[in-house]
Amino acid sequence: MINSTQGLFFILDAYFDTGLLKYLYFIIVMFLYMLILCSNLLLIVVICVNRSLHEPMYMFLCSLFVNELYGSTGLFPLLLGQILSDIHTVSAAVCLLQTFCLYSYGGVEYLNLAIMSYDRYLAICYPLQYNMQMKSHKIAVLIALTWLYPLIVCICMIFMTSSLQLCGNIINKVYCVNYSVVKLACFDTSVINIYGLITSFGKILGALIFICYTYIKILKVCLLGSKQTRQKAVSTCTPHLASVLNFSVGASFEMLQSRFNMSGVPNMLRIFLSLYFFACPPLFNPLMYGLNLSKIRVTCKNLIANVLRQG
Repeated sequence: MINSTQGLFFILDAYFDTGLLKYLYFIIVMFLYMLILCSNLLLIVVICVNRSLHEPMYMFLCSLFVNELYGSTGLFPLLLGQILSDIHTVSAAVCLLQTFCLYSYGGVEYLNLAIMSYDRYLAICYPLQYNMQMKSHKIAVLIALTWLYPLIVCICMIFMTSSLQLCGNIINKVYCVNYSVVKLACFDTSVINIYGLITSFGKILGALIFICYTYIKILKVCLLGSKQTRQKAVSTCTPHLASVLNFSVGASFEMLQSRFNMSGVPNMLRIFLSLYFFACPPLFNPLMYGLNLSKIRVTCKNLIANVLRQG
């Protein structure tokens, strides 16, 4: 029996010997991480420095891109180190820190997407009241709430996990997740499991129900509205809906793997599905919004052209 997670190390058991191919995997993952960093940082800079983009929708997008950087940084540095390592161990402190980052990333992402759907709902259904409703202080409060609530929930979760008495240290993943640590506990973990289920489903189902509600209202207005209203809805809502779908698919993969026995699934496929949740949305979202929103697309082109001209 291990008294607690303090002073313990975990073995990440999903890794397998790839020989010299590990250098190829390292280069691929490093390239993916650099692409995520560059694309999200570019859009954050574009939104921050361009005053014409200081509108509610773009402020919420900026928060989303910051979260993509946060989540990917919680995964990739440790992942890159483990790919090159022959011994796939991680200290309890680093494991819990990664768990905190990844879980809070997921919570912030869903709440941010819910707030963005509320913004589109007001802009399309109540265009004359939009500027009165979305004042700067309200935007700041909404963004603060999307970050503070998941962070507080995850702090409580990590505190409960760190006090568990463990009877093992093998995690069958390529990164740390809370449920894998909790399953190693020597005693009954009903309280922390119930807490995890309530907070997880509360954030996910609550956000999805709210998103569905706003889009039902938007669809109703579009069906009864003008062609211009429909075009506006399509241009701004398509990337958002694609982001919600993409992230929900990734979250579903992760929850299924955490809660059910996936030993019958090939190891490489399990690893890919695990990484999808944390790698694809941070890469997918800046590409979607950068290509689909004309203001961002034009501003990015001008910024890159100016940099190349000065270089």
